[in-house]
Amino acid sequence: MSLAIVTGSNGLVGSETSIFLLEKGFDVVGIDNNERMKFFGLDGDTRRIKNFLKNKYSNYTHYNCDIRNKEKINKIFKKYKKRVKFLLHAAAQPSHDWAYSNIRKDFEINATGTLNILEGAKNNFPDTVFIFTSTNKVYGDNPNRLNLIEKKNRWAPPKNSKFHKGINETMTLDNCTHSLFGISKVYADLLVQEYNKNFGMKTACFRAGCITGPNHSGAKLHGFLSFLVKECLRKRSYQIIGYKGKQVRDNIHSKDLTQAFWNFYKRPINNAVFNIGGAKYSNCSILEAIKYIEEKLNIKIKKKFLKKPRTGDHKWYVSDISKFQKFYPNFKIRYNTEKIIDQILEETKREIL
Repeated sequence: MSLAIVTGSNGLVGSETSIFLLEKGFDVVGIDNNERMKFFGLDGDTRRIKNFLKNKYSNYTHYNCDIRNKEKINKIFKKYKKRVKFLLHAAAQPSHDWAYSNIRKDFEINATGTLNILEGAKNNFPDTVFIFTSTNKVYGDNPNRLNLIEKKNRWAPPKNSKFHKGINETMTLDNCTHSLFGISKVYADLLVQEYNKNFGMKTACFRAGCITGPNHSGAKLHGFLSFLVKECLRKRSYQIIGYKGKQVRDNIHSKDLTQAFWNFYKRPINNAVFNIGGAKYSNCSILEAIKYIEEKLNIKIKKKFLKKPRTGDHKWYVSDISKFQKFYPNFKIRYNTEKIIDQILEETKREIL
């Protein structure tokens, strides 16, 4: 039986992919030490996901391991080296804001941790498909230079813009301001690419927009759509940081992202760097998301506006996924933003009630 290793297996992407692979008949080795709870408090706690996986699936094995511990990582990888066919590296420190107060730890987790996973894979199963969850934040604030037009509820690029349909992989990473989180992910992203070019490993970088879904343990410092829904339901209020709430995010459901991973696994290619997200099918501004929730629940949300945006944050980011779809034409986005919000609302209602 084939075996997969998933780092960050109790997070949104890791758990979704683990469940998908477990249902496919894979044995899954999950690596997750619930560092999210240390980052974000109880809102970020993923123990419920770990318990669900362990209780439901006999073919799931869990290791409470920190990816910064290269000796322990290598020991785990060596134990399963003959059976590993799929590796998803989804463990990360995911927050802009948290990184500013914890610069070294952010870099150690995102950059050095990724190096440890790459080296462990190279030394034990170099022919295995290696998928890395990167981020659109590697582009820094370059997307903000698109001469964006301010509309009633969102920013948008002009129709004659090269990136009118979304940001593609030709967007430069250079000559811009990055968040410190973005920098640690840039290092990891480039390193993953070079393990393909230098060592022939079957690696892929998926530069995602906002990954979301009902399993997301959204917190104030991370998990835009999940946390927004929670705040609107619990407190009937939401704090908007910068850009008048008109900043646009594309939203990709974790199930759709897992399907993208599976497409690559079945037919890996070289130089695999893909922008991935909800694209034109699933995106919204903060104001648009709040308006949808207000109309859906017939409630009024109090909005508190902070003028200063987060460093390196985007006014408008919609992924152009045409490169990925060119190589994998059967891939389609199945969940739009409204459907995603509806799912999160139902899940959050159950938690509250």
